[in-house]
Amino acid sequence: MSTASHPRRFPRLRRFLALASGNRLSRGYLAVFAASFAVMFLFPESEFAGSPLMLTAPLSFLCIFLPLDPGAEVDGAAEVPALVFLAVWLILCALVNAAVLGALATRTATATSPGAREPGARVAAPSEQRRTDRAGSARPRPGRVRALLAPAVDNWLARGYLAVVAVALGFFLCAEFVLPDPGFAGIWPLMATAPLSILTLTVSSPVAYHSSLTWLSPLVFSIGVALSGLVNAVLLGLLARRLRAREPRPAA
Repeated sequence: MSTASHPRRFPRLRRFLALASGNRLSRGYLAVFAASFAVMFLFPESEFAGSPLMLTAPLSFLCIFLPLDPGAEVDGAAEVPALVFLAVWLILCALVNAAVLGALATRTATATSPGAREPGARVAAPSEQRRTDRAGSARPRPGRVRALLAPAVDNWLARGYLAVVAVALGFFLCAEFVLPDPGFAGIWPLMATAPLSILTLTVSSPVAYHSSLTWLSPLVFSIGVALSGLVNAVLLGLLARRLRAREPRPAA
């Protein structure tokens, strides 16, 4: 029996790896990560040694909840497993981020290509295509915004991520406005929505130093975190769409 008659195995894994390495954007990201990864191990005392953690955020920050946390004090025999765990975890996080960038690049290329269409879609006649183009150009702005944000809510991956962001942000607001000492409650939404939330922190921090605007700093931070989480959810949703897309079947 011909091997072509057998169903292809692990289609989503193949699509994932193709997204992570099949375009210039994802390959460029992986090249930057590889350089920072080498710096982290070759020059651990360098100021750039922590750059792989930022490049692979927010998934890289989950390592604090996993065994053999590389930030813990480990010595002797435990040091080698911790380093191996850190290296494997960062590589997996980099592949996920590269696949997200690949999904974004694929969507952008599809949207800008005049002849691009979804697999299995019917080819429209020229007159029908012109009417569709005019209708698309006349689409009201709220409709475009909904279409842009749809990947953030139409799949379980993005919705689960938004739930984590909501819990982290709710805990921060409760600690800030209810508890007597908020402590470091802001670190959880910051890590959950990195790397864009880092920009939010730089914007909200100067506000906290003005005595008359101290109350405004948590609100600015919360709005920035919410927007950062929404952007990340859209990107995760695009990845989920690409992974579950069906491959065209060869003609019999």
